[in-house]
Order: sequence, then structure tokens, then C-alpha cells
Amino acid sequence: MKHILAILVENKPGALTRISGLFSRRGFNIENIAVGETVTPGIARMTITVESSEKVIEQVVKQLHKLINVIKVSNLSNEPSVTRELMLIKVRAETGSRSDIQQIVETFRGKVVDVSPDSMIIEVTGNDDKLEAIKLLLNHFGIKEIVRTGKVALLRGSKVTREA
Repeated sequence: MKHILAILVENKPGALTRISGLFSRRGFNIENIAVGETVTPGIARMTITVESSEKVIEQVVKQLHKLINVIKVSNLSNEPSVTRELMLIKVRAETGSRSDIQQIVETFRGKVVDVSPDSMIIEVTGNDDKLEAIKLLLNHFGIKEIVRTGKVALLRGSKVTREA
């Protein structure tokens, strides 16, 4: 099962290394990781996606709590949450195919952020299914390059992830 962990940390050098090292030592592959500031100065939030059993994730969460700089760990996998990811796609775009590409982009509520004589860069945000669907459709034109940010997630409603 895929688990999405929200980890609040002191925004200090070495915090990311210690956390990713814990996953590495336990033999887990981090599927994606996104790190950014929070509303509290000096506190960063990491959103990590990892595949593992519920029992193993419970152990990982206990180990994370013991690390220096870790303030709080929340498993958002079983909570109602909003999850998004950003993807930039550079696609081959000859003059005759640009309107078809633009139509696909509009259908997925994406936007064209760069155009060159032989390619376009498209920005799209959404869940895995949406990103994979647009990628599949654009593959027909020839994808030159893709980059993805990794998931970010927030709890739905008035619940927030705060320092303990």
C-alpha cells in the first residue's frame, strides 16, 4: 500500500539527509518527496510517498519521531486529504499538431508555458491518474522530456497538521 507521510521538521541543515537515510537503512525506496516552508518560520514540511505495509509504516513513524529536527509525523493515507502533483512535459509540436495538443491541454486544465519552433512545454497539476492520462495522450506526439514534483497533500476540512 502507498503511504503519504507529512513530516514537520526544523528547517536546518542535515534534516533531509537524516530522514531519507532512515528510509534507506530500512531498505525502502522513497517514491517521491516534496519539501517546502510552512506558515511557521523555521519549520519545513516534507511530504514523502512510500510503499509498504501498515505495520512497517507504524515502525518507520516511531523511528522518525526519534530523529533530531523531527517535530511531528502524520500518515495522511487513511485521512481524507487533497493530494496534488505538478508535471512539466516537453512534447514535440510541429505546426500542424499544435492545435490538437492545445485541445488536450485545455481538456486537462493544463497550460502551455513555453513554445519553440519544434516543441511545447505543458504544465499540468493533479492526481496520479490525471497526470498519467495526459501523458498517455501526449505520447502520440512524442514526449521529449518530463519532470514531476512529487506529491503534496493537505488534510481536508478544518483539520491541520501542526506542531505537537
